Amino acid sequence: MPRADELKARIEASLPGATAEVEDWTGGGDHFRATVSAPQFAGLSRIAQHRLVYGVFGAEIGGPIHALALTTKESVDG
Repeated sequence: MPRADELKARIEASLPGATAEVEDWTGGGDHFRATVSAPQFAGLSRIAQHRLVYGVFGAEIGGPIHALALTTKESVDG
């Protein structure tokens, strides 16, 4: 069962310069809520931003990570 801190670390490692806040939304270890800021989001639609984050987890979305609610925003690097 994934933990919120593990998801945070994976997002930040996969998107250099990103910051993520992740919480276990229901306490059951499979529904999460995350806010992610990343310089890679510059110029991307909200859908494309979400795809970048979901891509970090691949097939785990809908499996061990049953749900991941996202809020994304562009951050300025440096």
